[in-house]
Amino acid sequence: MAIIKDIIKQNKRLYDISKIISSLADNQNIKCYLVGGCVRDLMLDPKKESIDLDIMVEGDGIDFAKKIAQELKIAKIIPFEKFATAKIPYEKFEIEVASARTESYFEGSRNPSEVKMTNIQEDLKRRDFTVNSMAISINNNNFGEFFDPFHGMDDLRKKILKTPMNPDSTFSDDPLRMIRAAYFSSKLNLTIEKNSFDAIKKNSERIKIVSQERITNELLKVLGTKKPSIGLDILQMSGIMKYIFPEISNMFGLDQSNEYHHKDIFYHTLEVVDNAASMSENVNLRLAALVHDIAKPQTRRLSKTKGYTFYGHDDVGARLLIDISKRMKFSNNTRDYISKLTALHLRPIGLAKDGVTDSAIRRLIVDAGEEINDLMILCRADITTKNPKNIKKYLSNFDRVEKRMNEVIEIDHLRSFQSPVRGAEIMKMFNLTPGKEVGRLKGLVEEAIINGDIKNTYSDAISFLDRIKHEK
Repeated sequence: MAIIKDIIKQNKRLYDISKIISSLADNQNIKCYLVGGCVRDLMLDPKKESIDLDIMVEGDGIDFAKKIAQELKIAKIIPFEKFATAKIPYEKFEIEVASARTESYFEGSRNPSEVKMTNIQEDLKRRDFTVNSMAISINNNNFGEFFDPFHGMDDLRKKILKTPMNPDSTFSDDPLRMIRAAYFSSKLNLTIEKNSFDAIKKNSERIKIVSQERITNELLKVLGTKKPSIGLDILQMSGIMKYIFPEISNMFGLDQSNEYHHKDIFYHTLEVVDNAASMSENVNLRLAALVHDIAKPQTRRLSKTKGYTFYGHDDVGARLLIDISKRMKFSNNTRDYISKLTALHLRPIGLAKDGVTDSAIRRLIVDAGEEINDLMILCRADITTKNPKNIKKYLSNFDRVEKRMNEVIEIDHLRSFQSPVRGAEIMKMFNLTPGKEVGRLKGLVEEAIINGDIKNTYSDAISFLDRIKHEK
């Protein structure tokens, strides 16, 4: 007990808030515990500040949440009456307070059909994994007492992920836990214990009862880990991927042997995602890495001279992602971002060749816009060959492209490029009303600038339009 108390004290922010909550619990004569992810993370790294704080009480969790909020001078809590849980939007970190409870489920839903109040021992049984089934008392009389009935600490040390109770029931009751198994494996570098993995495979189809929003949220969390390929591979090998993202699952086992890639499409994609993750924390960029070859299965052809080809997979993929994004409930910004990077991901390598014009370089910068740097990261991540000479050659090519972009024109200026002459001026100059002709004339100005025919200045653009006017 003293050891755990000392561990909590190493984390000043956690210790300070725990003491405040402890005093409130003692005043209310309520048993109160730190529980779940915050305990797990504390055991892994005592000094790391938690993103959130999970509190469990043997009693009314919502009422206790109100008292904590009052003490912290927070006006409102967010209650979830059905789950006897409340969130406190604290500025330093999110606090969730839950009643110790047991749950029963309807077969066709992951939402509990019945929730009953209980004690700590019964509550820890219902949790997803042993590493999340640990608790620490924060009552004054036994502050730091450690509850670990399912040996989650041993599993953390052994790097094993398993359920505290029958895995078949755990995953059948709440199928989202199957994706969370992939997430925790990826996040904490844990190996799923065989019985638990077999239960995921057995129950994989039940993931269909989970809402798309929750599935997508967990998938993005997998992509947000240090090495996303661990979780993505688990989703594929367990049979989950074919239900949550069939277009990615369809890549599995399809060879693409050529000079650029040495793996099948699926494992090449996983390596691209890991490469992108090593270069950027942007989850949307990692998602773009996951989907950049999404049209390869349907554009795959076998050439006698070139091996497998995938002509047009960039454009086809960009179009596919419009409907896929709608199904996956991606935001419009995410949809546009991943579609753009997919459409453009082959362009930079083509610009590394000798004889490429400045206008082609300008066009890439304009087409990529604010995403030009992310596009170049994706292109570098796309190099998965194991041949050191080829790696050096391809990276050198991208260096040359970036150098040429900087030589051609100031990138920041072109990112937000548009005609220096606005539509209203064009309408006045040509005596036009709003319509397609105004857009066509603006397009001609932009095309002339990109091609290097005129400078990107207001006076040059006006002179260019004046010539067009008098040629009519």
